[in-house]
This record gives sequence, C-alpha cells and structure tokens, in this order.
Amino acid sequence: MTDPINRALLPAGLHDVLPREAAFEATIVEKLMAEFALNGFDRVKPPLIEFEASLLSGPGAAMATQTFRLMDPVSQRMLALRPDMTLQVARIATTRLANEPRPLRLSYGGQVLRVKGSQLRPERQFGQVGVELIGTLLPTADAEVVLLAYRALDAVGVNNISVDLNVPTLVPAVCRALDLPDDETARLRQALDRKDAAEVAAVGGKAADLLASLMRASGPADRAVELLAALDLPEAAEGDRQRLTEVVRLIRAGAPRLMLTVDPVEHRGFEYQTGISFTLFSRGVSGELGRGGRYRAGARKPGSQGEPATGFTLYLDTVLRAVPDPAPSPRVFLPLDTQESDGARLRSEGWVTVRALESFDEPAAEARRLHCTHIFTGGGILPAA
Repeated sequence: MTDPINRALLPAGLHDVLPREAAFEATIVEKLMAEFALNGFDRVKPPLIEFEASLLSGPGAAMATQTFRLMDPVSQRMLALRPDMTLQVARIATTRLANEPRPLRLSYGGQVLRVKGSQLRPERQFGQVGVELIGTLLPTADAEVVLLAYRALDAVGVNNISVDLNVPTLVPAVCRALDLPDDETARLRQALDRKDAAEVAAVGGKAADLLASLMRASGPADRAVELLAALDLPEAAEGDRQRLTEVVRLIRAGAPRLMLTVDPVEHRGFEYQTGISFTLFSRGVSGELGRGGRYRAGARKPGSQGEPATGFTLYLDTVLRAVPDPAPSPRVFLPLDTQESDGARLRSEGWVTVRALESFDEPAAEARRLHCTHIFTGGGILPAA
C-alpha cells in the first residue's frame, strides 16, 4: 500500500503565497508600476511561454541552461517557459513596436520560472518588475534607468539603497588591445570576479599590472572615477571610461545622497551586457534587489545591428524582504441584517468588510474567529475584542 499523496508538497524552489503575503506583493507591484508609468514607461504583458527558438535567440542564449522546455502539441515545435522577462520585452520592441518612435520606454511585471535556484535565491519561481529604454546610446539613458530604479524602490519604502556600477566590457577591451589569447582572458575574468590578485598577477602577463590597478579602483564612485582617470588605458577602453565618468556625474546630480559604488572588473551575471551595468542592494537585506544595464535588443530589420537598449529588473522576493511589513487592514464584521448601503459607506471610508452569511447569537465571537478587528452594530463600529 502506498502512502497517501501530500497535496501540500511542492517541488523544490516553489511555494504557495498565502493571503496576507499575496496582497502585500500585489500592492508593492502596483506601486512600482505606477512609478514607472509616471516616468513615461508604458506597460506591456508578454506571454508566459514562447517558441524556444525565439525566446533563446541572441542574448537569450545566456539563459538557455535555466529554461524549462516542452513540446507544443499544436505546432509540434519546442516551447520555452520564460526564465526572464527582459528578453520578451526586447522582442516586443523590435517586432510589434518596431515602428514606434525611439527612444521607446516599456515596463513589465510578472512571474518567471527557472530550472534551479541559486545560493542567495533558492526560489525557482519569483516575480519580476522592470523597465526597458530602447533605441538610444546616450549616457543620459543609462543614468535615467539607475535613477528610476532608485526612486521606485524608495517610493515603496526600501531604505539604505545602494547601487554598484559595473563595466563588463572594460576588461575584454583591455585584453583585446593587448593581444591576450582567449583562454588567458577567460582565466583572468574568473580571477577578477573572485578578486584574486595573486591569480591576476600569475596569469595576466603584460596586462597584469593594469588589471590589478582596475581591480584596486573598485569602491566609492568618486574615488573610483578619480583612480580610473589616472590610468593609461588602451584607446579601445577609453570610451568605457568616459561613459562611466559621465554616468556617475549624472547620477550624482540626480540623487546626491544615493550610495554609489563602482566595480570596473565585475562580470558575473552580466554575460549579455554590452556597456554600463549595475546591481541594486539594500543594507541589511541578503541578495540583490535587482540588476540592470546595457544590451542589444535585437534587430528591427533583417541584417541590421541590434538596437541599443538599457533597463533593469527588480526581484520581488528580495524587494519584499526589504520593505517594512504593512500594518494589517482594519476589518469590520457585518451582521446578516446590515444594510448594503452601510457596507458600501464603510468600504468607501477604507474599511475591509466581512459580511455574515447567517445569524449568530454572539456576533462578536464570530467576528474574532474571522480575524475581524471590529464589528458593525447599532449603526456604529465597536472593537470586536
């Protein structure tokens, strides 16, 4: 005889979101989306599942190992469940909205599913909200998305926000300019991600001293910009340095109190980024609040180069841990004989109403059983306790 199925058991990395937490998440999502809308970003809603060939083409190839796949019984083609929404929004921008004026500002919110979690984020299904700014290479666009992420998180109550700026294209530019072989470059990138100065010195060859100087430039943004300005970078890397300097200046002007750091050699998690990128944190909260940066959104016309784009994604599971728990909404119990007009009036005043479906000898006891804080009686509201 087999054991009965435990219907509450879910696969690793998946979980039910229960009433209070679900309502809290929905409120935070709408506040974030409202902030995006106020800044001119129009909401789009891509499907949960797409053709594998479309979803995982171009930059999407970086997410291939994190993607669930299945066969479509209708088309007999392979489908993929989205592991990230940025790729879908980029597809919409370069296909359905290809003729819209640029720069194009789009926002989104929804659930994603990944094959496995990470040490910091064991969840395999979680919510994402974010924006994409498509069709411009201007550094003002890089600064705009960083500042919008900061303002949106601040608007929902996240405290002690910090932004770490990264330039994942800088190290490859230096290595190419110095003619380092690909295998050596790959080893150097791993060593730099680990901040392993000894390994950089051992395998860096003629690039070792310069890369060590880049690694030492990590830290507070103003200091990092000053140290980078003193380095003798190859001409191929000069554009990255100038853009970083300008983006730091623009962010400082827009948010002087924002905690801003720079790590010019970080690469992990930015595999498909093509320029200034960033990670969002909150002091005392484990994990990243979100990530963003430059990438190529794909081509609007066959044979043309992909459109320049930048944006960010916020991870709701981490954001919710960074936001103070909401005070429970006041709930008032309405006995069976309560007039509908009274219930409507109470709801217009901000009360959550719970209507009785039968008469009770002790309505206050029933109110407490249903987690109501108050009871409507005699035309007035009394505590249920």
